[in-house]
Amino acid sequence: MPSTKRYQHVIETPEPGEWELSGYEAAVPITEKSNPLTRNLDKADAEKIVQLLGQCDAEIFQEEGQIMPTYQRLYSESVLSTMLQVAGKVQEVLKEPDGGLVVLSGGGTSGRMAFLMSVSFNQLMKGLGQKPLYTYLIAGGDRSVVASRERTEDSALHGIEELKKAPFVAGQMDYCMDNTAVFLPVLVGFNPVSMARNDPIEDWRSTFRQVAERMQKMQEKQEAFVLNPAIGPEGLSGSSRMKGGSATKILLETLLLAAHKTVDQGVVSSQRCLLEILRTFERAHQVTYSQSSKIATLTKQVGISLEKKGHVHLVGWQTLGIIAIMDGVECIHTFGADFRDIRGFLIGDHNDMFNQKNELSNQGPQFTFSQDDFLTSVLPSLTEIDTVVFIFTLDDNLTEVQALAERVREKSRNIQALVHSTVGQSLPAPLKKLFPSLISITWPLLFFDYEGSYVQKFQRELSTKWVLNTVSTGAHVLLGKILQNHMLDLRIANSKLFWRALAMLQRFSGQSKARCIESLLQVIHFPQPLSNDVLAAPISCHVQVAHEKEKVIPTALLSLLLRCSITEAKERLAAASSVCEVVRSALSGPGQKRSIQAFGDPVVS
Repeated sequence: MPSTKRYQHVIETPEPGEWELSGYEAAVPITEKSNPLTRNLDKADAEKIVQLLGQCDAEIFQEEGQIMPTYQRLYSESVLSTMLQVAGKVQEVLKEPDGGLVVLSGGGTSGRMAFLMSVSFNQLMKGLGQKPLYTYLIAGGDRSVVASRERTEDSALHGIEELKKAPFVAGQMDYCMDNTAVFLPVLVGFNPVSMARNDPIEDWRSTFRQVAERMQKMQEKQEAFVLNPAIGPEGLSGSSRMKGGSATKILLETLLLAAHKTVDQGVVSSQRCLLEILRTFERAHQVTYSQSSKIATLTKQVGISLEKKGHVHLVGWQTLGIIAIMDGVECIHTFGADFRDIRGFLIGDHNDMFNQKNELSNQGPQFTFSQDDFLTSVLPSLTEIDTVVFIFTLDDNLTEVQALAERVREKSRNIQALVHSTVGQSLPAPLKKLFPSLISITWPLLFFDYEGSYVQKFQRELSTKWVLNTVSTGAHVLLGKILQNHMLDLRIANSKLFWRALAMLQRFSGQSKARCIESLLQVIHFPQPLSNDVLAAPISCHVQVAHEKEKVIPTALLSLLLRCSITEAKERLAAASSVCEVVRSALSGPGQKRSIQAFGDPVVS
């Protein structure tokens, strides 16, 4: 299927593929579909995993298909036009700084991206001697930035309370639309509005789809905006921390930076300005994945550490440390990982970053993330089975980097580095010798003006995100955590993940929705029997129990496939070396006529 290729592209994106066909998993939103590119991800080696995930990331930059333009894409005229309109609204705030504020808000990955971008754009404004005008809201507050607290996404009322000082984002959008004299809401997502979740929100009057539809109508009067280009299914089904997080960063940083670059010139942002910045993000993809073989090497090393029950520590300087923290935190609910498995640490001053820094004090080890925390709680107990990854640029304090690297090297030889430099810079030899393996990424100098320098900063952050997402995902694939390209062992931490778990049970067992719900609830509440009260309880009650339990989905699936008790399913999993291997065995066993290569659509609520 040929692409329109209206714009000159930096990278060769995959042609619009099977997932765009109207009948492909028709009942499933794009962000929850199984990406055909990675349907055999679980059988891939490290090199192939990096290649496949790189191809999935390239789909962000695809244009609409010429023969069948099913969905609007990042480069579609409608999306670029909306980006320009939103950039114009941001300019109005920048011109009248005493009367406005740009609030970036979200739950989970979106909330952490909101935090990162508010930090960056406030730094940009301070550097120009201007009053910082950005703030962020994240479901669960500042503790959700550095720890996994996904259940907080489900509260609409909490979202409104946070916005005043209806899930989380839906309530805020509704509240903004009810108060257009004060707020201008912009919704960013990657599904068509018709695919938005339509299940009831427990403490709110509207479904998410109804909120989005209302915003679409208000967009005609520029009282609200919906930015929702299709970027294709995730390489790991439903894992919105990956392409969803990356595309959010690309889209928002492009339009916000365009607003900043042109406001001082007294002109509105142009489509040319947007395209110029978007191409730098495409270039970041090209530069990053040119290091695929080294990324694969790091993936294997991280997988070995996790297989040996060691720990992986991502030590990043400045905002690259925020990216490291995000990656570690998101492994917890994505793979059912322990918070100690992969952890990020931020080296550098973070005093001005958080809204409520006191929220993070004395909250327990899972909330530790600073340089002092690394030195006191991690460094003394490092062993040879642990891996430490240093993430920095050659603009950082290299004396500080070297001093810390020397201390780590005394404890473990598994020390790696991801280093960003600009053309003309080189890593000092004494520092280079400390790393047996390093990924060195050299960037061309693109812009000479102050705002333009932030393009390079954003490129490096996105590149770091792509590398770390690929490495942590690939390591868990190698550990046998993935079935095809589905996260079989995810932790059910909110309503979205509850419905995803149900869809997986239907997909792989071929049994009815009612039977799959029953099996899922039996496992969640085991050993308590399913009383009528339990069956009638709201989803939030089931999530609250499920969040504390491991291997919920594999246990329910084995029970369905083998028609066995929950106890027997648990015993089989406990005896298996890999969750996915025991499930594959059950799928291919006697009486299982369904092929795991071709399933019908799961029915999603």
